[in-house]
Amino acid sequence: MKTTYLFVVLITGIALAYGTIDMPNFGDPQAPANHHVAPRYIEKTHEETGVDNMVTSVLASYRGYDTFGETTVIFTAGICVILLLRETRDNKKKNRRKKGVRS
Repeated sequence: MKTTYLFVVLITGIALAYGTIDMPNFGDPQAPANHHVAPRYIEKTHEETGVDNMVTSVLASYRGYDTFGETTVIFTAGICVILLLRETRDNKKKNRRKKGVRS
């Protein structure tokens, strides 16, 4: 059973590594993102959004739904962790009874 998990992890790792072969080098000025997306953001951001800060305009206007989705996922995960780690009143009473403490 453990070898099956190892096999799946190795195959997934190999597939992910293979997928990165065609990627441009980090910071490559000839990368497609630097020729198509970045110049448009730099030139048209203030006209299209009316926001002076370029980073804020990209996150809030161009990628607003994506940013909202990420925030929702992080908030939901935080609430789930709180719900999983909290101690209920019933559990507190049971623990006190075991220790011999009266409430």
